[in-house]
Amino acid sequence: MLLRGFFLYLAHSLLITQCMKALFLVFIGGGIGSVLRYLLSKTLNSPLNGIPYGTFAANIIGSLLIGIILGIAAKGNVFNQNQTLLLATGFCGGFTTFSTFAYENHNFLKSGDFSSFALYSISSFIIGFLAVFLGMYLANKI
Repeated sequence: MLLRGFFLYLAHSLLITQCMKALFLVFIGGGIGSVLRYLLSKTLNSPLNGIPYGTFAANIIGSLLIGIILGIAAKGNVFNQNQTLLLATGFCGGFTTFSTFAYENHNFLKSGDFSSFALYSISSFIIGFLAVFLGMYLANKI
């Protein structure tokens, strides 16, 4: 009975350690991605032109990167699970932003700028999907 309890404790401890490691990798990758998105937005977004080029660029670049990262990971011999968590879930998750995209579209609609709303929304979806497909294609060529 004592031996069984010890093994259960050991298994539980290992599971907690693995979970904490995964959470830490997502945390670090997400932090780096968020900081880079912030810098990109500060550089490219301008109240003068109204189009949020920084958010657009972050979402398109992030789509391309996640296509490449998950395309390479699908091959099974380059990225391990921890690297995929760090890069795809963490970095790309922090770098891209749907909530900001939605808020910016809300502002376009609220101000009556329907043409910017349509252009920004449609181009973000189409180019974002194409970027993921391009990333997967490039990953298959590596």
